[in-house]
Amino acid sequence: MFWDVPSIPRSAAERHEKGIHEFANRSRIDSATKEPVLNLRRYRLLKIFSMALLLLTAAGTIGFHFIEGWSWFDSFYMVVITLSTIGYQEVHPLSHAGRVFNVFLITTGVVLVLLLVGALTQALLEFELVKVFGRRRMEREVANLKDHYIICGAGRVGHSVARELSLKPCPFVIVESEEKSVADLDPKWLVLMGDAASEKTLRDAGIDRATGLVAATTTDATNIYIVLTARGLNPRLKIIARASEERAEKHLKTAGADVVISPYAAAGHRIAQSFLRPHLLDFLDIASDRSGTFQMLIEEVRIAQQSALAGTSVGTSGIHHNFGIMILAIRRADGETRFNPEAPEPIHAGDTLIAMGEPAQLAKLEMLAARAATARS
Repeated sequence: MFWDVPSIPRSAAERHEKGIHEFANRSRIDSATKEPVLNLRRYRLLKIFSMALLLLTAAGTIGFHFIEGWSWFDSFYMVVITLSTIGYQEVHPLSHAGRVFNVFLITTGVVLVLLLVGALTQALLEFELVKVFGRRRMEREVANLKDHYIICGAGRVGHSVARELSLKPCPFVIVESEEKSVADLDPKWLVLMGDAASEKTLRDAGIDRATGLVAATTTDATNIYIVLTARGLNPRLKIIARASEERAEKHLKTAGADVVISPYAAAGHRIAQSFLRPHLLDFLDIASDRSGTFQMLIEEVRIAQQSALAGTSVGTSGIHHNFGIMILAIRRADGETRFNPEAPEPIHAGDTLIAMGEPAQLAKLEMLAARAATARS
């Protein structure tokens, strides 16, 4: 494999297209309506009250200095004990003009201090409520996920996997125990805080309803434990694990991982291929890019049991004639792969077609592959 990110099944039947679109739409709505960490209006009020209090302190210092003739420090000290309502005696006896000025200072200062304390208290309370309700809302969304992917670890590998899945889009949830690792993630992604090696955390992430799991933490020992726990909770789950060292690959396979990928080995392979087969590598990178910048993509298309394509052949299916799509290979349900299939090659239910074509035509082919035979035009 030339890609840095593990390959995830993308067939229409497995993704349940309707659920995925609902997931994508819900994520966009949530990100658009999500409250900021600190309400902007509240922030402006805090800023205004703080600036007003500073200006009042400066005005009071200047006033006492020129009205009473006190030193700058004595004037400033008088303002501080007045605004803080400590109740110390006056620094020096006040004249009539000084007392009038002090009444204005006390009235204005106490009002500003109360407003500032009230705004600050409300902002902190709002911040805590947003965190609590935001966490509960995310837990509800995770509880509603089905046929999704669980990404254990929000490091560079986990972040890259999440970004690729979000481009499809595919429903997923990230499990991470470190708050600092979550800070750089896209705010519309679902994140569950907890230990990914814990049965409770994986159950909270919906492992019994999940399609796949990625063990992408930074330590091989943790990944092995995650794989062991996940395999015990869901024997049908497809598990892809990250391995930092070569000797860990064997243990991860033994623990139950279906695919083990080493980022360092993959990077070395990619560098070597950049020297040996640069044009092929560029083509594969472009053809697997989901950003929409290239007109031809390589995609997996799974033939559902009741598909209109099941029971046809490469030639009679009309895939090339109707959609302009090339079938590069057919992956049989038993694991056999037929490369460059000819026109008579049969297409069975459960087969996976490796096809190359325009994104819009590939989407139509995926719909046809999942559609019942009675709906075939």
